[in-house]
Amino acid sequence: MDIFSEYFFQRALLGGLLIGLAAPMMGVFLVLRRLSMIGDTLAHVSIAGIALGFLINVYPIGVGLLFAVLASFAIEKLRKAYKTYAELSIAIIMSGGVALATLLFTLGKGFNINVMSYFFGSIYTLDSIDLWVVLGVTIIVVGVILVNYKELFLMFFDEDAAGVSGLPLRFYNMMITILTALVITVAIKIVGALLVSSLLTIPVACSLLIAKSFRNSLFWSVLFSEIAVVGGLVAAGVWGTAPGATIVLCLIALLIISMFIKRGFRS
Repeated sequence: MDIFSEYFFQRALLGGLLIGLAAPMMGVFLVLRRLSMIGDTLAHVSIAGIALGFLINVYPIGVGLLFAVLASFAIEKLRKAYKTYAELSIAIIMSGGVALATLLFTLGKGFNINVMSYFFGSIYTLDSIDLWVVLGVTIIVVGVILVNYKELFLMFFDEDAAGVSGLPLRFYNMMITILTALVITVAIKIVGALLVSSLLTIPVACSLLIAKSFRNSLFWSVLFSEIAVVGGLVAAGVWGTAPGATIVLCLIALLIISMFIKRGFRS
């Protein structure tokens, strides 16, 4: 337990707890919109931005944020263009993100090792700037959801009724997509682009098995996420395993436990 006295571990724990709060809160809305795969799409686009940041010597996470936000606008535009085949927007943007990231990798061979760390996460390397960025995004996400809770609840459970009541659906859809882009980009350095969608979806999957209301689902999603972050980081520190992967495996373990609990209640 001496690892708790290490400054790098304290920063990692703080960053993990912050993103463990923001990610599942966004994940609940994404799951309800049946857009669970948007996490992988925006993560790949963010990697392209991070690669460009290394190439032009600009703060990589900042460039990744910009790319993810632009991609979120593009996704919403494509969803409107292909209303019957809305999932096409995710496939198109993901393909473009992967292609652009690959192109930038070939242009900047010298920074490939640095970029690869964002694929698998490097939570132990979080610095003060990273923590401030994660804190800022978390405050924005929590604040927006609390202020617009009733509107979001109505929109995601009965979008037609929300539209008839005069709720600006386009604005709220865009807002959720942009917030998701922000969360995904800052979470990449914590769990990696390959695993980032797990923070958005698996805590929600756990909560849906035991929650009895939308509010309960939000609460349980965050709780499961925070338990996995703390447990995963401690286990990774003690056993020397990859922290991002260990956090995700903790989430999987919690999902299995939730399934057994659900089955026990049914019997």
